Amino acid sequence: MTWLAETAMLSHGWRRFLLLVLAGAIAGLSVPPLFIVPALFISFPLWVWCLDGAERPRGWRRLFGPAFAIGFAFGWGYFTVAFHWLGAAFFVDGGIMLLLMPFAILALAALIAFFWGVASALAHLFWSHGPWRVVTLATFLTMAEWARGHVLTGFPFDLLGYALTPTDEMMQITSVIGIYGLTLVAALLAMTPALIWPADNRSLSRRLLPFFIALFVIAGQLGYGYNRLSGTIATERTDIALRLVQPLVYEHADFGNVDPVALIDRLLMLSDMRMDPADQGLADITHLVWPESSLPFFLATYPEALARIARLLPEGTTLLTGAPRQQYEPGATEASGPPFNAVLAIDTNGEVIASYDKSHLVPFGEFLPYGEFFARLGIKQFVPGAEGWAHGDARRRLMSLPATPSLLALICYEILFSGDLGDTAGAQFLFNITNDAWFDGSIGPAQHAHHARIRAVEEGMSLIRAANTGLTFATDPVGRITAQLPPMQMAALDVRPHERLSGTVFSQLRHWPLLLALLAGMLISLAASRTNRRKRPG
Repeated sequence: MTWLAETAMLSHGWRRFLLLVLAGAIAGLSVPPLFIVPALFISFPLWVWCLDGAERPRGWRRLFGPAFAIGFAFGWGYFTVAFHWLGAAFFVDGGIMLLLMPFAILALAALIAFFWGVASALAHLFWSHGPWRVVTLATFLTMAEWARGHVLTGFPFDLLGYALTPTDEMMQITSVIGIYGLTLVAALLAMTPALIWPADNRSLSRRLLPFFIALFVIAGQLGYGYNRLSGTIATERTDIALRLVQPLVYEHADFGNVDPVALIDRLLMLSDMRMDPADQGLADITHLVWPESSLPFFLATYPEALARIARLLPEGTTLLTGAPRQQYEPGATEASGPPFNAVLAIDTNGEVIASYDKSHLVPFGEFLPYGEFFARLGIKQFVPGAEGWAHGDARRRLMSLPATPSLLALICYEILFSGDLGDTAGAQFLFNITNDAWFDGSIGPAQHAHHARIRAVEEGMSLIRAANTGLTFATDPVGRITAQLPPMQMAALDVRPHERLSGTVFSQLRHWPLLLALLAGMLISLAASRTNRRKRPG
């Protein structure tokens, strides 16, 4: 390892760039659902050692110079591996889109890697050559992860902290510090091997101490999780029973190829399935749930759909379904503007009694930033809709229906945004409908589902998740899956959410402890940097 440390410190130019791309790719193996956690401890020390040997140019190149390139290269490797599954969406259209796929994935990875490049450059401004330098890099890297989760609507897939949530026990710590707090912990722990090699004037035991502390922290994380799981009593609610339908609808890719009659036939058949001979069908179900994109057409184009739904639903049962919803100006009879990607609540009279319109749209997936510019290049959003989709009002996520505990409606990737889900104080459980069929055959759906489970742990609320092709499941308030359907199986699942916990530390304090930790990290970095300058000869 001394040889590797010295090689990294002395490398430069394209050789250093390729070394770091490879190191970042190795680190990318730690993302869900792969969870090769040792990859972090192998790869992140290379980032530290390369910064140890990085040149210190003057002027603007001090910020966008070698240190930036080091972080950018590492991030490019990491995000190329972490986001490679997005390429599965290009198979939907096929043709020339398949030729563009590798370039698009590399371009997206490079765009996100920019955040890590800036973090690396800023860390190098405060760099020291003692043990505190790992605090410096971990602090700025966590700030970069926060930024990419919020800037330009945010893209918080595969935050570094998710690598430390492979088991039910390990994910419990997010109820205290959240996924961004765990990102800071993961970065600090992963860099500790860099303090062992190369040897300096400290004894071997002192150089090994941070690494052993890292192992102790992971053991403590496991212990906390075990105690929390064994000490938490999850109680099922008796005032609500949901049937989640997993219909395997693929017509979402082409609205013009939808047969509404056949599609409604399938959904009604699955909805009224008898799970066993004693099953009463929908008689004991208060809420029937169809996932996002299960109705890939406007209900106005098939008015009989609402009548057929009304005939299906017993008295007191409500349908919650994903569907596009047209927007109208007051008094207008024709739609105006792009449609909404919505959750519709339909009662036994076939009337839409409530709705939530997706507010956090996927860039390039559901809307096209700088649309006119990209349209000239022939680039369009993946999800059909000539005008894209309209942004809804996030304040309406909390749905309060008759005789129903309040639920927090989250469509697809809206559930990724830690600490930014909406009015969680008024909600009794998280309700997530999604369509990951674009990414079938990749790790994407499992990754998305795991991210969603972490939100349940953070908030101390059950998660009810209905997916088009999988994964459909329910969790208790500590993120344990209580019932689920196998992926790629056309079926239905009856579930009940659990009572909400009294409140997690994270749900009450949010990101304030993280902010204080980052401030402390910056002060430590500044002090260590000044001490290092005073010790430097000349």
